[in-house]
Amino acid sequence: MYYLYGLKKDTARKLVATFDSEQQLLAYIRWATLKQNDDHTFKFEQGSPLVGYVRYEHSPELLTSDDPAAVLHNPSPSML
Repeated sequence: MYYLYGLKKDTARKLVATFDSEQQLLAYIRWATLKQNDDHTFKFEQGSPLVGYVRYEHSPELLTSDDPAAVLHNPSPSML
């Protein structure tokens, strides 16, 4: 399983979605990212679990105590 985290300025990372493969996760990030700003922050697609966050991280390991069952699994643009 692969974990996608959203980050806001001066806050801890939060689990926003899980994926079965790294390829799915990376494709989703490409779709969800509307713009990369000069300060290395991002603007994300409305309806994406990343909306409202300014950065993201991903990992093959759970990095927080967030419950993976409580977030979207394999979200896709057609789900939104």
